[in-house]
Amino acid sequence: PNVVIGDHVWIGANAVISHAFIGAHVRIYPGACIGQDGFGFAIDAAGHVKLPQLGRVIIEDHVEIGANTTIDRGAGPDTVIGQGTWIDNLVQIGHNVRIGKGCVIVAQVGISGSTVIEDGVMIGGQAGLAGHLKVGSGARIAAQSGIMRNVPNGQEVMGSPAVPFKDFMRQTAALNRMGKKAKKD
Repeated sequence: PNVVIGDHVWIGANAVISHAFIGAHVRIYPGACIGQDGFGFAIDAAGHVKLPQLGRVIIEDHVEIGANTTIDRGAGPDTVIGQGTWIDNLVQIGHNVRIGKGCVIVAQVGISGSTVIEDGVMIGGQAGLAGHLKVGSGARIAAQSGIMRNVPNGQEVMGSPAVPFKDFMRQTAALNRMGKKAKKD
């Protein structure tokens, strides 16, 4: 119930799918969990109160979803994975996330809720993205980067907190010089 699966879809062993619309020519590897409730809650005097998750997961055509990846259903708007996007193993995609076409997301990336990732974005392994951000088309995020603010179209960022690639390299070089100087003293 609540799942529509397109033509020529391959689903690996122990994958769990609910509240989802899956396009054609999609590959879902073993252990993936798609369409479970996101981490939505409010806090009141009684403690944590679960918010209803009413959206779906929309997976467009020609998408690959790696083993043990989780994609949360939307809280209201749908979570969307764009056409031709490839997602590696062990990726967490929060509720209401919108991923554009032709993106590549490598292992152990965590994308917090309501983040928008535009077309052609590449995200290296173990990067973490805070919620409610926008990553512009063609941006590249290096492995283990911590994204805490929007990333403009085409920008390459790395580090935690992430900064433009050239700034990161200058900072690293400056730290190395300081370390060598301190070692001499």
